[in-house]
Amino acid sequence: MTFIAKPRLHHPTLQTNKVGYTRRDYEGRISTLCAGCGHDSISAAIIQACWELDIEPHRVAKLSGIGCSSKTPDYFLGASHGFNTVHGRMPSVLTGANLANRELLYLGVSGDGDSASIGLGQFANAMRRGVRMAYIVENNGVYGLTKGQFSATADQGSKSKKGVVNNDSPVDLVGLALQLGATYVARSFSGDKEQLVPLIKGAMAHGGAAFIDVISPCVTFNNHGGSTKSYDYVRQHNDAVSRIDFITPGQEITAQYAPGELIEVSNHDGSVLRLRKLHADHDPTDRYAAMNYMHQHAAHGEVVTGLLYLDPLATDLHTALNTCAVPLASLGPDRLCPGAAALEKINAALR
Repeated sequence: MTFIAKPRLHHPTLQTNKVGYTRRDYEGRISTLCAGCGHDSISAAIIQACWELDIEPHRVAKLSGIGCSSKTPDYFLGASHGFNTVHGRMPSVLTGANLANRELLYLGVSGDGDSASIGLGQFANAMRRGVRMAYIVENNGVYGLTKGQFSATADQGSKSKKGVVNNDSPVDLVGLALQLGATYVARSFSGDKEQLVPLIKGAMAHGGAAFIDVISPCVTFNNHGGSTKSYDYVRQHNDAVSRIDFITPGQEITAQYAPGELIEVSNHDGSVLRLRKLHADHDPTDRYAAMNYMHQHAAHGEVVTGLLYLDPLATDLHTALNTCAVPLASLGPDRLCPGAAALEKINAALR
């Protein structure tokens, strides 16, 4: 169903931003994700953030990998540039695109399996190199496309829908981003639009590597052995002529809470998220204080949300490489390949 586009009808009274676009102009195709999926809430937050920032859609390049999260770029910014890479390789492709055309705004969308498992090395090097982009991980702790196996971010001791206990320690992408030198690091919850939209706006406007880890509940894998609506129960009691999975629609999980407040959010499978919003007096310019604060609350089973760290003097990969101000993609062959004489001059200077 991903080929079904939304109707192009616009109500004449829709509000426009400073560049003349309505919020509808920042949308994409109809989502085919499960009803109530947190990823759709993130897509809505991206749409809202770009509309409020008055960004022209054609100035954005959105890239993704493989997974439920990596399907979502089809559901927002339909008029933007887009590239769906192979599993875990989004950061490398985005780096190349950024080096070729520094004038675009780069948005990387990934998942916990895509970035914390097969793409962990890609994620690490994009952060340490300072590639200018807004890197959003839609983190649900499972591989949603392959029946809900634990991903690398699943908490130790958590149980799958079949009761299997995860004995592995989780990969903390926020902690890694802080250690690797990312200059904008935040964490949020997909159901907290009031917090998430400003964080995305800040990431899109940031001058370096910006990373946001968004906890995004999976609504599909809450079916269990005791349910008469589970996959297993239906298959055992049905003389089926084909195997068709039906996913019971779930309600979107939302949350509103004040700075410094701790709330408990119940997921569809009965598990509980303990979210702690940063205090209003938190200093986001202290990288090590942010790491300590996050780990202290993690010891109590709390997930800290908000803007954890921001480097106000951030630079990007182009600054480090001293590239020219003109996008490389717009340079002609004579400047990109000046010939043997120029190469000999460079080699002579290195001898």
